[in-house]
Amino acid sequence: MKNLHFLQMLKNNVFVVLIVLFMGCNSEKQIDIQGHRGCRGLLPENSLPAFEKAIDLGVHTLELDIAISKDNQVVVSHEPYMNPVICHTPNGKEISDSLGMSYNLYKMNYDEIKHFDCGSKFHPIYPNQENIKTYKPLLSEVFQLVKSKDSDVKFNIEIKSEPDYYDVYTPQPDVYVKLVLDEIEKYRMFNRVNLQSFDLAILEEIKKQSPKMRVALLVDEDEGISTKLNQMSYKPEIISPYYKLIFGQLVEEYQAQGFEIIPWTVNKKQDMEQMISWQVDGIITDYPNRLIEILKK
Repeated sequence: MKNLHFLQMLKNNVFVVLIVLFMGCNSEKQIDIQGHRGCRGLLPENSLPAFEKAIDLGVHTLELDIAISKDNQVVVSHEPYMNPVICHTPNGKEISDSLGMSYNLYKMNYDEIKHFDCGSKFHPIYPNQENIKTYKPLLSEVFQLVKSKDSDVKFNIEIKSEPDYYDVYTPQPDVYVKLVLDEIEKYRMFNRVNLQSFDLAILEEIKKQSPKMRVALLVDEDEGISTKLNQMSYKPEIISPYYKLIFGQLVEEYQAQGFEIIPWTVNKKQDMEQMISWQVDGIITDYPNRLIEILKK
């Protein structure tokens, strides 16, 4: 009788374990909500107001871009120059398209960069963006903002770089990566950061200088995921492709190999819903408010 009782208990316990495992496998996957340049659809890109708004909305990760100033400050900016689409000169004048790249951040000290207004100008692609006078902040200011809000938000930091820019608009990869890593270490943000880049030389340098840093391989719309991945000497934790490059089976295959898939930049609700159905690991969007609403349903 004791043996029969023991076997019955064992059978019941196994059944409970199987139920728990089944429920775990079928539970809804949590998608990393990443605010692209803060929340570019709502507020000026890569600005402190945009990052604060994204945090208040409830993003999990702030996606942002960086460049380097003449005095080796790590500046939050998508371009290593003053983009005429979003910036005015310090005296409020327009910057012509032909002169935009002449305002080279790498040839300007940060005190000079800070005086450009990169928020007041109407954005033709984001007509609903609230325009406010703001500037290109330092990465350190973003870290300080997050700490002041007592937020546990993470950071997906893109090192903007390409070979033609070395020593012209950006430092050489080894110097560039060290400046960024030093800033991350200074503010003790290592465990909350992953670094990403389209530039393979930058990604190789990250691995060399900081082997434990989480890395995302960015793949542009005219590139192939497998081709670019095969050019790396190591396996990055994340593949971050242009969203139209992926489909359900591809996502599944790369995830089975241990990669996280976080596409960019997904702004339409129907595309967000498609990405969610494919169970991507995260979504980078200019409209985190839209993604949050969809995920609440």
